[in-house]
Amino acid sequence: MLKAHLALLLTSCLCLPAAALDIARPEVRAFIDEMHNTHGFARDELESLLKQAQTQQSILDAISRPAERVIPWHEYRERFLTETRIHQGADFWVAHGERLSTIADARLATTVVGVLGVETAFGRITGRYRVIDALATLAFDYPPRSTFFRGELQQFLLLSKEEAVDTQKALGSYAGAMGAPQFISTSYRKYAVDADTDGKRDLWNSWDDVIGSVANYLRRFGWRENEPILAAATLKDHDLAAFDVSQIALNETVKSLRDKGVEFETTLADDAPAMLIVSQGKKDPEYRVGFNNFYVITRYNRSTMYAMAVSDLGQAIQSFMRDAER
Repeated sequence: MLKAHLALLLTSCLCLPAAALDIARPEVRAFIDEMHNTHGFARDELESLLKQAQTQQSILDAISRPAERVIPWHEYRERFLTETRIHQGADFWVAHGERLSTIADARLATTVVGVLGVETAFGRITGRYRVIDALATLAFDYPPRSTFFRGELQQFLLLSKEEAVDTQKALGSYAGAMGAPQFISTSYRKYAVDADTDGKRDLWNSWDDVIGSVANYLRRFGWRENEPILAAATLKDHDLAAFDVSQIALNETVKSLRDKGVEFETTLADDAPAMLIVSQGKKDPEYRVGFNNFYVITRYNRSTMYAMAVSDLGQAIQSFMRDAER
């Protein structure tokens, strides 16, 4: 009965037409009270801002859409490892090489470029929704994750004060992710840096800030300087019974993987944490070993395919640039 009620509630919410947010709703009033009492926002300013927020059906449709077919790795990889995107990445590296050179770890610099290529094609696909509309819609009209998105709306308003973000013009994804690196509000406030030292952390217009912020994000999640990300592997007999590949976790070590028949090359010590990654190639399963820095990339997006695409794209861009110099 409860499930049926929740389903009915969700269905009713998902049928809302695009409309100005009703600030008289109790949950909106409670949010305004919290922002005023806890964070010192003026009530009239909040009311004016939220009145202009638009609840959009397309946002609710996007976040509620049934998951698409889970594509195999070889198809996923082909979406990002295109000639066009590799060339775009090379152009990006040439344009921003000075900033990238400030990242002492070459693997980290390559990974930052890979992230930006996978996330937004180097700033070309950053989202078309006003962030205020996306977050207000999801905070008040998407019950399954309303608590999370109210928190992100709060963080966005705090961010707007700290960084002079124009709340009426800032654009992002349907889930409120912003700028070239697609940071949500919490990540923006916590991990963005002012790399160009102009007094503002700007992930829309300052590539120095974008590059520095992605590098900072990865470092804060435990990136280890000058350590590998992935290694190609083979598995004796293709027997997976001894492995738990159902979760993204460093649940093995270099030694334990080798003891279980995984063959791969690395300079890391036997006790270095690792994981076996199994993905679907065009014909047969593909095996790789992920190390600490691979796991760190999955903290940006909780997907092993995403992390592999980031690593592969970054390396492909570097290889293309090396070949072009010959």
